[in-house]
Amino acid sequence: MTLNQYDNIYFLGIGGIGMSALARWFMKKGLRVSGYDRTATTLTRELEKEGMAVHYDDQVSLIPREVIDQPARTLVIFTPAIPKDHQEHAYLKQNGYTIIKRSEALGLLTKDNFTIAVAGTHGKTTTSSMVAHILHVAGKNMVGFLGGITANYSTNLVMQGEVTKDTLVVVEADEFDRSFLRLFPNIAIVTSADADHLDIYGDHESVVKSFRDFIAQIHQGGTLIVHESIAELLANEVTHVTKKIYSMSRGQFFAGNIKAVGGFFEFDLHGFGKVEHVKLGVPGFHNIENSLAASIAASLCGVEVPVIVKALASFRGVKRRFEYIIKSDKVVQIDDYAHHPAEIEAFLRSVKSLYPNRKLTVVFQPHLFTRTRDFAQGFSKSLSLADELFLMDIYPARELPIPGVSSDMLMNDITSAVKIRCNKADLMEKLEKSSLEVVATVGAGDIDTFVEPIKNMLKSRYEV
Repeated sequence: MTLNQYDNIYFLGIGGIGMSALARWFMKKGLRVSGYDRTATTLTRELEKEGMAVHYDDQVSLIPREVIDQPARTLVIFTPAIPKDHQEHAYLKQNGYTIIKRSEALGLLTKDNFTIAVAGTHGKTTTSSMVAHILHVAGKNMVGFLGGITANYSTNLVMQGEVTKDTLVVVEADEFDRSFLRLFPNIAIVTSADADHLDIYGDHESVVKSFRDFIAQIHQGGTLIVHESIAELLANEVTHVTKKIYSMSRGQFFAGNIKAVGGFFEFDLHGFGKVEHVKLGVPGFHNIENSLAASIAASLCGVEVPVIVKALASFRGVKRRFEYIIKSDKVVQIDDYAHHPAEIEAFLRSVKSLYPNRKLTVVFQPHLFTRTRDFAQGFSKSLSLADELFLMDIYPARELPIPGVSSDMLMNDITSAVKIRCNKADLMEKLEKSSLEVVATVGAGDIDTFVEPIKNMLKSRYEV
């Protein structure tokens, strides 16, 4: 199968962050791109403005005429989040269309190019965006398929130059549904391998095995860039690639002399010799580690260290990854996508280190019933770092409710001085009654819909 045999690309779930990057790619290649999604969002409206036909009702009659009339010239790409009873999916399957997952499409796109794949249960979106940004600043011929909207480029598809066999491809390698096993990279970064997606994997050992399988698919003679905490677990017996090990304070590549300056971090970069006073354009201890991995990958692609340092300082992050909404002397508002206990702990520790003498108020929306059930103790422990916690109902995403599983099961073990249960209807009313200094919205569901209302409330109260 080759992609040049198709004129039409039809997406089921076109508004997904990874799916929309692919849609944009095919649009730039001159193909007719259209698709379905469950709800209209800012992202889907942007896709429509870019020329894609998007509809929001699951009706076969809404599929574009060229897709109906040209099954042999149409490639259908779907997300695993599409429900089993989806009418359009059933129609396309029954009528002989070529239907593949997003991961298969990425595999086809990358198989003939030098590929840098970034994997990890957390950190992969920011790290892959950093790699893409550094290559872009360096003037490399590149394309990056990213899992978030970059602040520097306002898109999840970053491109520079004409696409040829020499184009460097940066991809986010997603472990969900074992999607990353469709990729065969030249350079792979693995940031973390925590227990997650246990509704798919069952247990942590299966997660670890999947990451080992991914590492085994790196091209012979390629490079594995792996965090020190999981290097032995994942790659102790790996011999077909060169291993580069990084972490905050040890390994071949690490950071030293870390200082918080104006809400961001400055550090010395060890591993390329010693590079002093590297300024990172995004906050967070975890982002220092992400920048180490990205720097190694960029160096392997021929980017000189001074260019890497320049790019790290100008990197503005990814939407909903430690994103400053308000940053003033009176009040600070931050939004973050963290939805796993390890991510939440890393994020909150970074916030507290940047603002050690200010009250930290966290609004958290759990994501998935299974994840809340499987990591209840971890959530309670990490959320206890908040001085004041507003705990919302679980965002179900693709799941049906599980009897006995709710946000309430986290409350008893949370040790924050103030902890308040709330829902979408009463969150703003309850927040209004609190004194607020540093406010963080945290979660992967639709909690981002409250970012603007909270921002407006804070601006009105503090006149910022």
